[in-house]
Amino acid sequence: MTALMLDLDGVLGDTRPLWDDWLSDTSRLFGLDPSALPHDRAAAAAALDESGAGNWRVLLERYAAERAPVYLRPDAAVSATLRGLASSGARLGVYTDAPAELARVAVAQLGAARRVEAVESGAGARDRLKARLGPGAEAVTTRASLLAHGAKT
Repeated sequence: MTALMLDLDGVLGDTRPLWDDWLSDTSRLFGLDPSALPHDRAAAAAALDESGAGNWRVLLERYAAERAPVYLRPDAAVSATLRGLASSGARLGVYTDAPAELARVAVAQLGAARRVEAVESGAGARDRLKARLGPGAEAVTTRASLLAHGAKT
């Protein structure tokens, strides 16, 4: 049985613009300079947790849910490939450095939630997903690579 670990941003849809706009929009609420946060979103999330930014995770999830349709659009070819892989018995998982709140909304918006068995986010997400799917799980980091996997089935 095939197991594929999909990079959320490289394969399904780029969540970085949504994250960046959320940071920009909420920075004045928390009194933070978005450019002072690390580029790595797992590290940025840790910095936000340490900053005392309170309910930033709830605000991120709300912001993402409201605006995801503007930033993230399902790709018909990717959706068909995921459907084909899942129906052929492939185990599919998604990983990202984005916080879980953003990842969940993005995976649902992109139409992949029903096709994947696991979504791992934040620091060490890829390693945790590999542990869940098994040592033979292959990382897929681009849309083209996913479509090539689909063509093999």
